[in-house]
Amino acid sequence: GFAKTKQEFIVNDDLTKPIIVDDSLWTIEDGNRLVLTLQKSNQMEWWDAPCQTDEPKINIQKVQPENSNLSDLDGETRQTVEKMMFDQRQKALGLPTADEQKKLDILEKFKASHPEMDFSNAKIN
Repeated sequence: GFAKTKQEFIVNDDLTKPIIVDDSLWTIEDGNRLVLTLQKSNQMEWWDAPCQTDEPKINIQKVQPENSNLSDLDGETRQTVEKMMFDQRQKALGLPTADEQKKLDILEKFKASHPEMDFSNAKIN
């Protein structure tokens, strides 16, 4: 938790979801405001609250993200969003995601370079 004094906590609760500690930080703004910037482990997941016992919870089913165009995004973010959109389409079609396809391609190359090995009974997932 975050201690105000040795006896009193400002926040003494677990976070709702995991964060990337090394990419999270805190700053003090205007000399009296503590600002926490938490990097979520799963960027695609909405949180209904920062901490587990926070009330009221946000109804994440009602959250309407802003409309934006891919062209509004910086290169790295755009690439990530395009990959996510591709993966979502692939899953909907019952096809492998980009990462899954990459693994399958590596496996096929390995099989081709090792014809002496029998993969017929291998369970690969």
